[in-house]
Amino acid sequence: MPIETVQREKLITENMGLVHSCAGKFKGKGVEYDDLFQAGCVGLVKAADGFEAERGFALSTYAVPVILGEIRRVFRDGGSVKVGRMLKEKSRAALLERERLTLLNDREPTLSELASALNLDLQETALILNAAMPTVSLTADEESGSAQLDIPVESQDGEISDSIALQQAMVTLSDRDRRLIELRYFNGLTQSKTAEQLGMSQVQVSRREKAVLLELRHKLT
Repeated sequence: MPIETVQREKLITENMGLVHSCAGKFKGKGVEYDDLFQAGCVGLVKAADGFEAERGFALSTYAVPVILGEIRRVFRDGGSVKVGRMLKEKSRAALLERERLTLLNDREPTLSELASALNLDLQETALILNAAMPTVSLTADEESGSAQLDIPVESQDGEISDSIALQQAMVTLSDRDRRLIELRYFNGLTQSKTAEQLGMSQVQVSRREKAVLLELRHKLT
């Protein structure tokens, strides 16, 4: 059954960190972070609206796939490669200026002339012009003339979702248990070295490690 408005708003506020975590996985992929975050917020709201607490799951378990879905929609809606808003605006201005110079001089302007007219350096001017060009397929069949604007790749949603879910589960551990897992699986220490760091015996580390892994597995499933 739908949750109450107050509870819904509380869930959204408390889980905004999930949006930052999901959006952060796509930084530097050609879309501005603000656009990623905004799409993630839409996903979080949708997740909160469809969340059923009585099923016994945490909102994060249900929300992460929904948030990732909305973020990936930004990329799908804009094509295989998404150009940032600011770069798009600069690109449009550059194309207009190139057209003006072409009409004025009755020839295509050189990169140096266009850069001078835009008051930009050569590298930035080249980047802007490249952003205005249509996507070229690396898998197109030139003989048949068929075109493919995107290259099929394996979706990383599952990997990202698992990573964020693990981060959420790690937060619930005690300081010592969390440190044990970090030393063993993030720092790559042996049980003996981990025991030295934590002031425990190797046998204690082995037993506690098994217990914590079972606990994490239970939380993640």
